[in-house]
Amino acid sequence: MSTTARTPAVTVRRGEAGDRSTTVGDLPAQGVFIGGRFRATRSAEVLEVIDPCTEQVLASVPAGSAEDVDLAVSAAREAARDWAALTPKERSQTLHRVADRIGEHAGLLAELESANTGKPVMVARDDVENTVDTFRFMAGALRAPTSQAAGTYAESHLSVILREPLGVVGVVTPWNYPLLMAAWKIAPILAAGNTVVVKPSEQTPLTTLKLAELLADVLPPGVLNVVAGLGPVVGARLAEHPDIAMIALTGSVRSGRAVARGAAESLKRVHLELGGKAPVVILPDADLAAAAASLRTAAFWNSGQECGAACRVLVHESVAETFVALLVNEVSTLVVGEPGAGEDVEIGPMISRDHYDRVTGYLERAQAAGVRAVIGGGPLEERGYFIAPTVLVDVPEGAECAREEIFGPVVTVETFLDEEEAIRRANDVPYGLSASVWTNDARRSHGLAARLDSGTVWVNCHLVLANEVPWGGFKGSGYGRDLSIYALDDYSRTKHVMHNVVSTSHRNPASGEAP
Repeated sequence: MSTTARTPAVTVRRGEAGDRSTTVGDLPAQGVFIGGRFRATRSAEVLEVIDPCTEQVLASVPAGSAEDVDLAVSAAREAARDWAALTPKERSQTLHRVADRIGEHAGLLAELESANTGKPVMVARDDVENTVDTFRFMAGALRAPTSQAAGTYAESHLSVILREPLGVVGVVTPWNYPLLMAAWKIAPILAAGNTVVVKPSEQTPLTTLKLAELLADVLPPGVLNVVAGLGPVVGARLAEHPDIAMIALTGSVRSGRAVARGAAESLKRVHLELGGKAPVVILPDADLAAAAASLRTAAFWNSGQECGAACRVLVHESVAETFVALLVNEVSTLVVGEPGAGEDVEIGPMISRDHYDRVTGYLERAQAAGVRAVIGGGPLEERGYFIAPTVLVDVPEGAECAREEIFGPVVTVETFLDEEEAIRRANDVPYGLSASVWTNDARRSHGLAARLDSGTVWVNCHLVLANEVPWGGFKGSGYGRDLSIYALDDYSRTKHVMHNVVSTSHRNPASGEAP
């Protein structure tokens, strides 16, 4: 693919001194949140929370231990019976109060989220807004459950299908959306009548701990418990704990495997939302300008640290050069900087030094193999974990950068000759979370969407989410569904109760007749 696109100079916009700071009162209380209050941890370990914009320590958080998890599970078990016994209306009213409380502190939570993750202000505010909506949706959905109707499915016997809570659910949340992913798990878990123990990422625990602090007088003690700590300690204990009925994780494939292995011994349920490598299939009749404009957001939202990001373009060879020029023009207008540097900042840093090194490693290896960066292609400045928004072309089939999840501000562009090749290559990755199809032919779009092996397929759009529709993937992207009424189903169990409505005498189960 030939192109005359050139990389413009990209600079990191910095805020004024002091813009990144938060007051001591803004930070959450110290300790683990168990039984409705903060307590000292049983461990002397401390988690240092690093500001990814400056590489300075933002806060220190006590690290929880396996013993802290045991205490949290005990508190959750103690609270489970009373919480499950509430009527749907009562649980709904409580979840609405949760949403109210979050909304009242939206500015604080957005500021804390930005400080911890480096998210642009617009992204952090969107996260908080959607956190509120997640609790409001589940507060309504729990009052209108769907299930098989009661009926006489065997002669003279009435069958009633019940939906019951599971009990205590363990949750492990990721660093890319700390508050929102916590809400995606906590809201349906509580709505279904369960209690919960949450382990936030050790890199981004601040807003989850702050959420627990804000809700201490809203939720009954023990319903929500938070234990920050390391995955091999806190996460592993949650996965293996015999009194936890289910473990739910949003995270990497490696973390998903570890949780599933830990859960296997007790045969607990597992809910996994893992990585993605979303193919974007662009046909010759697509609106190329609209596709490029959409990918400006869908590929680079949250600095590309997004499992559904539109990161892998498969464009028909006949329109590839035109599309790349349009995409490069869109990407060249992205503003990179610190959250405190202005409302228009769109791209922040990578979350950590390790992740920054991981993303730059992919870029270095790709370009060493002959893949070209037509814009971006490497790190920015020396302070902070910033990487230039990047578009890679001349990407051969099977290239590492097109198959593995880079999880940064990087889009790869491949070309194809016909639909069969496009579908084969789109599906030829270990992931199956999301994909999109771009064409003005409605009939064609239906056929292509049906053949893409992904849990969500968008047509002429990408990364549009709503609480009413499910989110989850296939293959290496895990199993289970977040959002929608399907999440309520995931966090509950089905019980069949059958009543003999004719006689109370004993029946012969072999013949089906009374003796």
